[in-house]
Amino acid sequence: MISTPLRRKLAVLPFVLLPLGAAAACGGENSSTECGVNSCTITFDRGVEASASILGVKAELVEVRGQLVTLKVAGQTVTVPVGEGEQSEGFDVSVQSVTEDQVVVKISNTGGG
Repeated sequence: MISTPLRRKLAVLPFVLLPLGAAAACGGENSSTECGVNSCTITFDRGVEASASILGVKAELVEVRGQLVTLKVAGQTVTVPVGEGEQSEGFDVSVQSVTEDQVVVKISNTGGG
């Protein structure tokens, strides 16, 4: 028989793990993601088709030209200068860094649409 305190802890466990499951739900092709409740940081590999499924939408690296990064977020194309941000389909999209090998982007859900 399970004691009452242990039973309570076991009942609460799924709710404690829920945020971890939401964070683990991000992922992609030729990319790595680190997600919280309302935002994800995506590191795209350059020179290959790279995409990630985050916050219920698909984000794709389309092109890098100098200091301008073109992404497709939820089907909408947006071009963002490195170090700056833009809005697209209810998301804040900011480019944190661009190197020869990778592009690091942060996408946050603004709650709009």
